Amino acid sequence: MLKLDRFIVYWAAVNEPCKLVKNKMMNVNSLIVLRSLAALAMAALISGCAVPFFGGYGANGQSREEFEHHVEEVFKLQNRMTSEVMMLLESDEAKKPEALIQADQHMQQTCADLNEYVSRDIDGLSTGLFLRRRVEKSAIDCEKAAMAIKPLLTP
Repeated sequence: MLKLDRFIVYWAAVNEPCKLVKNKMMNVNSLIVLRSLAALAMAALISGCAVPFFGGYGANGQSREEFEHHVEEVFKLQNRMTSEVMMLLESDEAKKPEALIQADQHMQQTCADLNEYVSRDIDGLSTGLFLRRRVEKSAIDCEKAAMAIKPLLTP
């Protein structure tokens, strides 16, 4: 029995370092895989921030320049409608002032992201990816809300 105990002790002493080396190698391989996955995730995130969508900007898949021009035109239209609503309400010439006020409030709510974007841009502040995405999603609705005011402006 003594010889068997010595063999077990000898066997454990010889095989235990192999397990440690094997475990360390598995840990090193795991770290390499994790590092590679992290690098791929970062690359995907960075490219996602640079080009957040594959089909272009806006619902029509426009180029960035076209979309920025469209957003600028929508902002100008919305400002023009707001000014005309204010002038018409001050002059008491509106046929349906309640409907006009309600349509203007709806337009202001719909265009809130666009107004925040422009305000931050004018002040030189960061617009951020999420705000730009919200503007992209709401630009057409903002334009529709502004166009809905036009028929209400005729005295």
